[in-house]
Amino acid sequence: MKFKGIFALCLAGFSMSAFAQSHVEGEEYYKADQFDNAKELLLRSLKNQGTDKAVSSYYLGMIALRNKDKAEAEKYFNQGVEENPEYGYNYIGLGTLALLDGDLKTADVEFKEAEKTAKKDGSLQIAIARAYDMADPVKYQKEIEKRLDNARKRNNENPDIYIFEGDVLARAKKWGDAGAKYEMAGKYNGTASDAYVKYANLFTMVNPDYAIRMLKELLSLNPQSALGQRELANAYYNAKDYKNAAAEYSKYIKNPSHFKQDENRYAFLLFYGGDYKKGYDYATQLLQADPSNFTARRYQFMNAAQLPEMKDQLLEMAEGLFKDHKANPKANKFAAIDYTLIADELAKAKRPDEAIAVLQEGIAEMPDNAGFSKDLAMKYVDQNNLTKAAEAFREYVKKTKEPGYNDYNQQALFSFYAAVENKENPELAKAFFDEVLANANKMEEILPDNYKPKMFKGDVAKQTATTEEEAAIVAQPMYEQAVVLLEQAPDPSKYVRDAKTLYMYLGNCYLHKKNIAKAKEYYNKFLKLDPNNEAVRKYVEGLK
Repeated sequence: MKFKGIFALCLAGFSMSAFAQSHVEGEEYYKADQFDNAKELLLRSLKNQGTDKAVSSYYLGMIALRNKDKAEAEKYFNQGVEENPEYGYNYIGLGTLALLDGDLKTADVEFKEAEKTAKKDGSLQIAIARAYDMADPVKYQKEIEKRLDNARKRNNENPDIYIFEGDVLARAKKWGDAGAKYEMAGKYNGTASDAYVKYANLFTMVNPDYAIRMLKELLSLNPQSALGQRELANAYYNAKDYKNAAAEYSKYIKNPSHFKQDENRYAFLLFYGGDYKKGYDYATQLLQADPSNFTARRYQFMNAAQLPEMKDQLLEMAEGLFKDHKANPKANKFAAIDYTLIADELAKAKRPDEAIAVLQEGIAEMPDNAGFSKDLAMKYVDQNNLTKAAEAFREYVKKTKEPGYNDYNQQALFSFYAAVENKENPELAKAFFDEVLANANKMEEILPDNYKPKMFKGDVAKQTATTEEEAAIVAQPMYEQAVVLLEQAPDPSKYVRDAKTLYMYLGNCYLHKKNIAKAKEYYNKFLKLDPNNEAVRKYVEGLK
């Protein structure tokens, strides 16, 4: 569908402060069902030249009704009547109030008063239909149909007819039919920006590319539309195209009708779009304007953490950010990335206890976040506390919806070292060794041709042997199976360290069994991987 420009926001070259907004921007957001945004713009523009206060009062009153504040709604509608008794929509607002109170007689009087002001206005008939729809769409179905008929008689190509019908269909989740109605509205009047945006919003989650195309068309006709710029940026965001989302936000935040909170989001999008220097500079600019802007401080740190030239300043930034957070945790909330980045900086500064405390708070705040437990495990490794590392990584695996081979491998490794660390506590050590075997079995299910599960099983057998004699030979079957699988791997050279361990154990095993030939076979395999190991070479040469 083709849309013409809705309105020109400003002349090229005007500064943000030079442009005076009117009620039009708020009206546009209201018709697009963005009521909070509409209210902010309507209030912001009330005293500006060019604002029709009667129009603003009507929309502010309707927003108050949607917020179930009848007293405020009545105040605005009465103000609107005082400002301009010939603007009929405020009578419709008063009639809507009467309908919601069950006073049909007063509602009818107000609607008739509205009709006197614009007898040929089909849009006014649709506004009355919406009043009945707001009160009770089932009870007042006949009145709604009557008003729709009245609107059609006045002008069957009035886009408001089709937008209202589209809204009713969308409410019933008849998305395709609703889209067709919005398209009709655009066909009959290209200035029906609400139809354009509502049509795009039907697709923004299921088919963001289509929504993007429609919103681009809107902006090609009216490049200064703040609503269009914002919606296009959000459509890119829903498509996970953060770079283009940031590019659109860069245009939008220069628009005098932008929202202050969206300035912070721009810094966020620059981060996820990979434009870290620009994100850092923009967040810094926001902080210079408002040093108390905690969100801007977060994004400044997030972007700075990706810039090598900022590395010497990161610890101080992390400390300051965490201090502000702790001073007022309800107001200064963190996302997961904040906890992670701050913990990383504390760990780099050799302050693992503090890093762990940060991650533990993150787990308490977001218990389902698996990444915290994984990071916590690595911080415990830095402390050389492998028992805690195994326990933390276990939580990570539990929280991960579909753990993979590498997850089970890492858990097996941590559990193995935790078992060894707790050899003096046989019961706890056994529990960890059992965990190694359980994870090795899961690894085998995923990659049955991989050597590592067999090696883990051999490692456990060695560690749980009751005598040195048993330990010297007990892992042989598992290790020999591991060797076969390792040597069949596409690139055995990637596993040199494990291969050397296996070859040396098997060489010693066969030597223990007095099978010199077999022992030399494994020792020589070891020497192929480590040809400069003179001690092993001389030892093998001396075997007879």
